[in-house]
Amino acid sequence: MEFLQDPFMQRALLAAVLVGVIAPAVGIHLVQRRQALMGDGIGHVALTGVGLGFLLSTNPVWMATLVAVVGSVAMELIRAYGRTRGDIALAMLFYGGMAGGVMLMNLSDTGSNANLTSYLFGSLSTVSDEDLTAICLLAAFVLLVTVGLRRQLFAISQDEEFARVTGLPVRALNLLVAVTAAVTVTVAMRVVGLLLVSALMVVPVAAAQQITRSFKLTFVVSVAIGIVVTLTGTVTTYYQDVPPGATIVLLAIAVFVLLTALATPLARRRAKTVIAAAGDRCETAAEISRRPADDVRV
Repeated sequence: MEFLQDPFMQRALLAAVLVGVIAPAVGIHLVQRRQALMGDGIGHVALTGVGLGFLLSTNPVWMATLVAVVGSVAMELIRAYGRTRGDIALAMLFYGGMAGGVMLMNLSDTGSNANLTSYLFGSLSTVSDEDLTAICLLAAFVLLVTVGLRRQLFAISQDEEFARVTGLPVRALNLLVAVTAAVTVTVAMRVVGLLLVSALMVVPVAAAQQITRSFKLTFVVSVAIGIVVTLTGTVTTYYQDVPPGATIVLLAIAVFVLLTALATPLARRRAKTVIAAAGDRCETAAEISRRPADDVRV
């Protein structure tokens, strides 16, 4: 356990735990809303914020958060109001964000391809105390929203029309989900990178869904998977010279494959039990139908 004495690993482990918690906590709502790739699009836009941060000599995490929030709100408005050309507008936003980030990074005096790579694929070794402060504050905001408004967010994720009928501010809540997803992307970019953050938001949720049947249990299990894979991936990078983002995502996929393999026979056994019970009920109903009318008890 000597790695716990290293200040670098202390910062890395804390950042990994926070990302492991908030990424699935937000991702479960995106999965339910069939917007699993939204995190990937926000990551493209956030890269412009990173490049702008280097160009203006400010903290790239805060600048990426600002740009990602603006971009996520634009995505939600396009989704809500865009019709036939909404997908084209989103594509231009995604690709423009990526191109803008690369261009701004090269125009800055302090930016380089190495800096760009660390934000695209994650680099725990470059997490500073200032970055960790930003990550902690942003993670606290995400947890406050996802836990404090869990019932309202669940309602709009399941059925927006029903939520609107019950009096919930659907438009405001949709924008809040988009903003929360943007904040999560910028928090996670130092751990898994902008190009892989969407996987950490989606894969643990998909893995949890293999063995759970309720939203609440899926939430808890997916967060647990997120914590396990981020911690395991971070410790692995301490002993092995492997990229943290790729390691964490591959571990998450491995958990998904394992749980899917375990869930398949359980699902088959459960299906056989249901079919057998249904057959027994049908047989009982047939026996009752063959009795004389005066023998049937009501």
